Amino acid sequence: MKTYTEPKELVKNPDYQEQRKKCLSKLHDSIIDAPIRDIIRIINKLPWCFTLQSCFGHFVFKGQGDPQNLEPLPRTDTIDQVEYRIAYIAFCVENSRMGREWLKVLSEIPAIDPDNIQFLSASWFWKKQVNSYALQVEPTRFKHQDKAIIDYPEALDIEQTRNEFFLKLRKIISHPLNKI
Repeated sequence: MKTYTEPKELVKNPDYQEQRKKCLSKLHDSIIDAPIRDIIRIINKLPWCFTLQSCFGHFVFKGQGDPQNLEPLPRTDTIDQVEYRIAYIAFCVENSRMGREWLKVLSEIPAIDPDNIQFLSASWFWKKQVNSYALQVEPTRFKHQDKAIIDYPEALDIEQTRNEFFLKLRKIISHPLNKI
């Protein structure tokens, strides 16, 4: 799956409110990774934005076979490589003053770690829902992929970046009107 394309310009979308209502009616906690449920709930309370998909990011390695693993990486010297499944939040933004300001705030998040965080549009999301964007935590060299095999030390770095990413997002959404 190609996950990355440059962010597109917002377009008119007179059906935004109906699309928002329909999408949110299908959203249930059981399909959201537990560590980010609070973030998704708060974002979905913002009238100028709603989420489409999300993932906390999963680290899968030898001896740990759960593809939905939410546990922190163990501190060990016995793991050589890790399959990292990207952390991301895909969302739709209303083409309004608040929506444009929100996009500006979100587009600054990659400054946390520009080598590993991208703000983007994804063609396959846009085809289903115009004005859709995503923030993803993925090494830049893998930004077009939804998973990557990385060395264990890099996985530790990515885990730290992922955690900082979600902390920053929590801070932003705790007072979104102060940021806009």
